[in-house]
Amino acid sequence: MSDLTKMSAAQLAKAIADKQTSAVEVATAHLDRIDAVDDRVHAFLHVDREGALAAAARVDAGEVTGPLAGVPVAVKDVIATKGVPTTAASKILEGWRPPYDATLVERLRAAGTVMLGKTNMDEFAMGSSTEYSAYGPTNNPWDLGRIPGGSGGGSAAALAAYEAPLAIGTDTGGSIRQPGAVTGTVGAKPTYGGTSRYGLIAFSSSLDTPGPCARNVEDAALLHSVIAGHDPRDSTSIPQPVPDVVGAARLGATGDLSGVKLGVVKEFAGDGSEPGVVSAFHESLEALVKLGAEIVEVSCPHFQYALPAYYLIAPSEASSNLARFDGVRYGLRTGDDGSRSLEEVMSLTRDAGFGPEVKRRIILGTYALSSGYYDAYYGQAQKVRTLITRDFEAAWQSVDVLVSPTTPFVAFPFGSRTSDPYQMYLADLFTIPTNLYGGPAISVPCGLSEGLPVGFQIMAPTMADDRMYRVAAALESTVGTLTPPTLEATA
Repeated sequence: MSDLTKMSAAQLAKAIADKQTSAVEVATAHLDRIDAVDDRVHAFLHVDREGALAAAARVDAGEVTGPLAGVPVAVKDVIATKGVPTTAASKILEGWRPPYDATLVERLRAAGTVMLGKTNMDEFAMGSSTEYSAYGPTNNPWDLGRIPGGSGGGSAAALAAYEAPLAIGTDTGGSIRQPGAVTGTVGAKPTYGGTSRYGLIAFSSSLDTPGPCARNVEDAALLHSVIAGHDPRDSTSIPQPVPDVVGAARLGATGDLSGVKLGVVKEFAGDGSEPGVVSAFHESLEALVKLGAEIVEVSCPHFQYALPAYYLIAPSEASSNLARFDGVRYGLRTGDDGSRSLEEVMSLTRDAGFGPEVKRRIILGTYALSSGYYDAYYGQAQKVRTLITRDFEAAWQSVDVLVSPTTPFVAFPFGSRTSDPYQMYLADLFTIPTNLYGGPAISVPCGLSEGLPVGFQIMAPTMADDRMYRVAAALESTVGTLTPPTLEATA
């Protein structure tokens, strides 16, 4: 493995700016790394070698400058990239090449980052393990027989396998944070509306949030600062300045949390969590106290209803958003031999193009929105969402951030939960409340349980993203980063 692939994004950016290496050399090292290990990891659905080297050459020629100029980045395949295949890991969009870039991709290009390609995911971001990709699962570099989390398992695995120093994910119910937790990487969900959804293939429009993934907190903050900010093309985009997340991460890295109050959620006390996860979480709390933080127990009584509320709201929005994939305008078209009606062609197309989890959620959402059931299900779930928001707002009266484990368990073996969707949904037990509220949250590694990574989640008020970066960087300063052993041991 090249030394260039081991470097952080900040180190690479400085080395390129100081002419110690070239952007082309950095891109080539990462492309070679992908060639060497991705047959085992399957983090990427498409590698854009030609585009990456051309972008790197522009940086070396001085045509593009910026704080991350020349640094490679992997992009989740649910985000539109002009001329580059974008499938949302679904057969129904196989081969589709968007005619435009998503806003965050435009910002990545303007900042001089080098896009390596598109990463694997659960189909249409529906899943917690990347086992529901139509193109096969991604393997966790810590243990190739285990899941890398989901839906953004490809982005997290690319980081853990040293195929990319930075990646973009999307978080609807934990799909950035949960993969970060089980792969020993950092995943940050910004405030909803803090990053643009323009060009994001919609799953659940009131929840979807693009965000940064990295191997350390400072790199995540640097990427966050590049992609965030108001976008007039997104009606939900917040017209406010981006918090100084980079400054907060660097402040936290000094290891001083004096005066910071951490709220431990009483309802997340550990019921249902693996003992090793609970142990790592409490050890991290003790480490943060030694840095000056104060621990306050906080009750958020409606958090226990977040999971069922989410699995009514998100599928309902998904059933509406995915109605556009009908075989008429673009994408897969099946059964159009002249003998069938338009309705039959649509039915055959959707049956062939959508996988089992997508179908499950469409059916659930359509039922929840149907006449006679809307108020009983979707309407009630929205009321619970309001109560969860009130729990957060009450908590901010006494604490600066809330903390919890990111997931109740470490990476589980492939196939161990696919037969029971509810057990799969439990992977997002601790992450979902933040999505329903709309605030920011980050997962940072906090140790190991049975040799596998454990994630520590930090939740903050809306547009206070800097708070979570400060605490995350402080924890990282005392716990350190994690190095996956599997790939190098088996290379």
